[in-house]
Amino acid sequence: MRPTSNWLEAHSRFRPDAEAVYDVDNGRRWTYAQLHRDALCWAGRLKAAGVGKGDRVALLAHNRGEHFALLFACAELGAVLFPMNWRLAPEELSWQLGNCEPRVVLVDREHANALRVETMDVESGPGDTPFEGPGADLDDPWVLMYTSGSSGKPKGALLTHGQLHWNALNTTLACDLATDDSTLTFTPLFHTGGLNCLSSPLLHRGGRVVLTRGVDVSQALQLIERERITLLMGVPTIYQMLADHPAFPHTDITSVRDALCGGAPLSMPLLERYMERGIPLRQGFGMTEVGPNCFSMPHARLREKIESVGLPIHHVAAKIVRPDGTECGVDEPGELLLAGPAVFGGYFRNDGANEKSFVDGWFRTGDMLSRDKDGFFRVRGRIKEMFISGGENVYPAEIEAVIHECPGVAHAAVIGIPHPRWGEVGRAFIEARPGETLDVDAIRTFLDGRLARFKLPKEIVVLAELPRTASGKLDKPALKLL
Repeated sequence: MRPTSNWLEAHSRFRPDAEAVYDVDNGRRWTYAQLHRDALCWAGRLKAAGVGKGDRVALLAHNRGEHFALLFACAELGAVLFPMNWRLAPEELSWQLGNCEPRVVLVDREHANALRVETMDVESGPGDTPFEGPGADLDDPWVLMYTSGSSGKPKGALLTHGQLHWNALNTTLACDLATDDSTLTFTPLFHTGGLNCLSSPLLHRGGRVVLTRGVDVSQALQLIERERITLLMGVPTIYQMLADHPAFPHTDITSVRDALCGGAPLSMPLLERYMERGIPLRQGFGMTEVGPNCFSMPHARLREKIESVGLPIHHVAAKIVRPDGTECGVDEPGELLLAGPAVFGGYFRNDGANEKSFVDGWFRTGDMLSRDKDGFFRVRGRIKEMFISGGENVYPAEIEAVIHECPGVAHAAVIGIPHPRWGEVGRAFIEARPGETLDVDAIRTFLDGRLARFKLPKEIVVLAELPRTASGKLDKPALKLL
């Protein structure tokens, strides 16, 4: 028995007729036996295309059931699935393709002409030639996900079989997952939140994933009632949109027994709206590189610990340290370090980032948290300059690097500012080259298509000179006061 790639095989033997995935928008349901068969046939098709152990298989497509069949097909071959972010600009996608050098690129028909490389049509199906491959070891990479980098270029995080296995086990323990549980996945599968917060743990457990193309609030409420969804995962913006919909008070959501929330702080009024409907809305914390389920909030402490992300999950070790590496005291903010088997396998082709990210076996998150006297962790800020816009991580250095390519720009600095709908948005401060005059509309036109929409600064401010520290560095704290 291969411990990493036999999830579907085991369920296909024990409960072959149980439903595994329901792809709502494409109108197809897979039992575990059918999903296992498709995974083996995809493995056969990929093998015929030359895919072998360690090769990358890229997929550019909206959420569809084939994501999961391809995930387990890659497990059979020991290959690595690279789900691409269709929200990115063409230049960003091209850079990632050049960096990871996939053996095969699959696209849905909507993205058939989006890439300047040879592609395969994922909608044409897996064929009818199954292949049961050698499988993979727990330390082998299984998924490649790019995270925006603080150095201006994204980093490819290699998620191992062990990480997905232990995250699934952690989630099963923290959420008491059972085979009759189901989740509604409307967040994108190119994010670890969509793929690994509840979807892959439920497939590990033998539960059911109801999958939609994206967030359609009216559709989501209908599906929760009709499909008797038991678990939800989303960012506060999505939960707010659901609660504000006219159908929310009349929708039967009594089947939902747990709701996980991440990506931004959870407010007490929003928590109360769900608690009134009998749904515990639990704030969490995680990341692509670890988990992503790292903390869990006990239901009984929700209101008392509203500002907390909970306690470290079963097989995740967490500590908070000062810059000198010593551990912080009670309620003292410091950098969160994480360790354990749910930590990723490192950044792809980026030794420099790996050296900076690990210290004595601990992963440096770059996030600032504190721990109270009861052991509950609270997010206090971000050591990195990242901000979160609509649940999407946005790194100023990446935006600044593109702005600097704009004609006439000498210096640029981007910060996150509060926004009533998206949580935070970008504000760019730009200094012109001597003798140049900058036009804000021209800058926006230049950035459009070079950056994903959620990364585009909502505000652009041209200054005669950007503030600097005594050492000559750009003074971003001073920009926050402008």
